[in-house]
Amino acid sequence: MRKLLLSAGVVAALMSSGTAHAACGEITLAVFSWQSAEVHAYVDQFILKNGYGCNATTVAGDTVPTITSMIEKGQPDITSAVAANLLGDFFIKGVAEGRISKIGTGISDGSVSGWYIPQYVVEAHPEIKTVDDALKHPELFPSPEDPSKGGVILGPQGWGDTVVASQLFKATEADKKGFLLVPTGSGAALDGVITKSYERKQGFIATYWAPTSLLVKYPMVRLEMAHDDAEWARCTTKQDCPDPKPNYWKAAEELTLGSEKFTKRDDIADVKEYFAKRSWTQAEVGKIMLWMTDNQANGEEGAKWFLKNMPEVWTKWVAADVAEKIKAAL
Repeated sequence: MRKLLLSAGVVAALMSSGTAHAACGEITLAVFSWQSAEVHAYVDQFILKNGYGCNATTVAGDTVPTITSMIEKGQPDITSAVAANLLGDFFIKGVAEGRISKIGTGISDGSVSGWYIPQYVVEAHPEIKTVDDALKHPELFPSPEDPSKGGVILGPQGWGDTVVASQLFKATEADKKGFLLVPTGSGAALDGVITKSYERKQGFIATYWAPTSLLVKYPMVRLEMAHDDAEWARCTTKQDCPDPKPNYWKAAEELTLGSEKFTKRDDIADVKEYFAKRSWTQAEVGKIMLWMTDNQANGEEGAKWFLKNMPEVWTKWVAADVAEKIKAAL
């Protein structure tokens, strides 16, 4: 009889799970290669799967091609956090046409990108505060590929920041001032080049952003430069724009975006409410990323650590019964 009762319980649980999945259905989440984006996507996946019964899967990508796919093909359904101001006219047009929409806020106090130099360089040369100041001294920022030249380290192709940094390099005529662009093939490669240079106490200029655990572990200072919205829209974010003018990043709102297919669904009101409430601060995300770095953990592991150790944050995003399901799954 005990075996029969256990079997009945298992069947009931499976039927309940199947019903929940049927109610929520398939949801695809974009996952990018840097820490904050990874942990955002995997937290959303865990909560959707275990709290709402969704068949939530992740799709690897990078900002520009992923957002383009959401606009043109309706896939993936969701990007958990992206700095929309890096995306340019194609994104603005997609929003205007209703093909992509804001469904929430990723990081409440946003993110900021820029060209960063090590703290120890600033301490030795306090006069270097701006991009123009740094470009006067290629000898202080030797390229890893050719130390006789200065270097500006880039992220991989496909990142919005890489487009902006390349246009800034062109606009400032940094090549004529003795600098080379130093491309990297991945987020890990970018971190590796910065880490190696920092630990050797070498000077460098790197395209980077906050919040990140790397900036906690290796203090760097963001170089200053003015921002112009009109120039940003005209040319700064467009890789094929031939005549960029000097222009810089401003603090970016980190948005959660949904495809038209997702936003038009009327059977997942509770999921949409979750995304409307779900938001983190730079400090909260930074705490998770530092744990990930110290423990060599990936985004999935970081997501589970966050859900186990910071319930005071995420339980505000969901109903009490949903929170209990998530805790049980952990």
